[in-house]
Amino acid sequence: MTEDFAADSPDGEITADDSAPGEFRSGFVCFVGRPNTGKSTLTNALVGDKVAITSNRPQTTRHTIRGIVNRPDAQLILVDTPGLHRPRTLLGQRLNDLVRETYADVDIICVCIPADEAIGPGDRRIIEEVNATTPRTRKIGIVTKIDRVGPEKVVTQLMKLSELMGPDAEVIPVSAKSGKQIDVLTDLLVSLSDEGPAFYPDGEITDEPAETMMAEYIREAALEGVHDELPHSIAVVIEEIIPREDSKVVDVHAIIYVERDSQKGIIIGHKGSRLKQVGTAARTQIEKLMGTRIYLDLHVKVAKDWQRDPKQLGRLGF
Repeated sequence: MTEDFAADSPDGEITADDSAPGEFRSGFVCFVGRPNTGKSTLTNALVGDKVAITSNRPQTTRHTIRGIVNRPDAQLILVDTPGLHRPRTLLGQRLNDLVRETYADVDIICVCIPADEAIGPGDRRIIEEVNATTPRTRKIGIVTKIDRVGPEKVVTQLMKLSELMGPDAEVIPVSAKSGKQIDVLTDLLVSLSDEGPAFYPDGEITDEPAETMMAEYIREAALEGVHDELPHSIAVVIEEIIPREDSKVVDVHAIIYVERDSQKGIIIGHKGSRLKQVGTAARTQIEKLMGTRIYLDLHVKVAKDWQRDPKQLGRLGF
C-alpha cells in the first residue's frame, strides 16, 4: 500500500513519489476486473476526456480501448478492457481471451475493485490469475467508487485488497466521478513507468479509429433504458461514412444488430420513437468527435443468436 488511507483525515488523500526531474517516462497500463467495476469511467477521468463508453450495464466494454495521458514528463497509454466473467456465449469467451492477451503485454496491471461491493470469488479468481500468469509485471490494486461509501469502508476495502494483491503491489483508492485521487493515481503510474519515449503525438487522447468510436457511441445510446439480456444482444456496425459534396455535413449509415425480432421492436420503439432518441444522443457525441455536422441514418436488423455464431461474430468484428 502506498500509504495509509486515514479515516480521520480531512480529505483521505495519499501521495506518490514524483519521478526524478528531467526523465521522460512512458508505459502501457491495463485496467482489469470483473464487469461494472468502473474501469471505463476511470479511463476517461485519467485521460480527461471521453474515450470509452460507460453504462451501468455489466459488460458494456467489448473492445480494448486505448486512452492516452499526456504530461510534460510522461505519456501513459491506458488500455481499458472488457470485464472478466464466467462466459455463457462464444462472445464472452472471446472477450475473456482478449483481456488475458492484453494484460500479458503491458507494463503495469491495475486491478479494479469497487468500494461499495464485497470482494467476492470472482475478484479473488482474477487477482490469483493475474499474479500467477504475470509474476514480473508491476501491479496496482485500485479501490474505485470511493464517493459511494465512508472512509472506514474504504480503509477496510484497501486492507482486504492489499492482502489479496500481495506485498509487492501498490494499493490506492479513487473516485473517477468526483476526481478524488485521480492526480495521485496518475503520479503513481508515472513513477512506476520506465524511462522511455512518447509513443503518440502530444495532444492525442486515443488511437481508436473514428469508425470504432462512432459505433461505440451508438451502442452506448442504445443501452440507455433497456433491461434484462438485451444489452448483451446489441452490436453496431458502421456501414458507410460519406462526406457530402459542397457541404460540411457527413452522412453516417449504421446498423444496430440484435438477436431476436422482439428485441428489434424494443430498440425501434413505438412508431420509431426509441430509435429516434438513440440517434439524437449518438449524433451529439459523433459531431463532437468529428467536429462537423452529422446526418445519422440508423437501421435495426436481426442476426439470430450472433453471440454464439463464429461466422456472425467475425462479421461483427469479434
